[in-house]
Amino acid sequence: MLRFGTREIAISAIMAALVCATTLLIQIPIPATQGFFNIGDAMVMVAALTFGPIVGFFAGGVGSSLADLIGGWYVWIPFTLVIKGLEGFLAGSIMVLDDEDKGVKKKIVAWIVAGSEMVVGYFLVQYYMYGLGAALTEMPFNIMQMVVGGIIGIPLSIVVAQRMEL
Repeated sequence: MLRFGTREIAISAIMAALVCATTLLIQIPIPATQGFFNIGDAMVMVAALTFGPIVGFFAGGVGSSLADLIGGWYVWIPFTLVIKGLEGFLAGSIMVLDDEDKGVKKKIVAWIVAGSEMVVGYFLVQYYMYGLGAALTEMPFNIMQMVVGGIIGIPLSIVVAQRMEL
């Protein structure tokens, strides 16, 4: 069951702050698209896989967009809001499809589906803004960002859920 009360608002704010912080922690610029590689996807996955689609959407969209704002990547703010928000929403939605099943296989499926949306979303925007060459140049970085997000995010979401007894 999806519910959104005071606890979920607080968790959304905390997770958005963690997404922002981890996104700002490591930023490797990609000149071809004025984008950057980061590890913020790990926290997007933790938020979504642990707390569901609403927290995942808010943490992914708002937290990542705030990092774009603070980091000076202004052109990316609206795209990041949608792409990372949708990434968190998709991963969280898959996790709540069958409330009884919160296993690792389900988390992996959620990560792959949501991470793929992120890769494709940024590819389409980059293609539109900078052309095919630039979009193809950044794609491996986005795939690596997705992979790192799952490698860190899935185990961390399991630990957080155990500690919170979710």
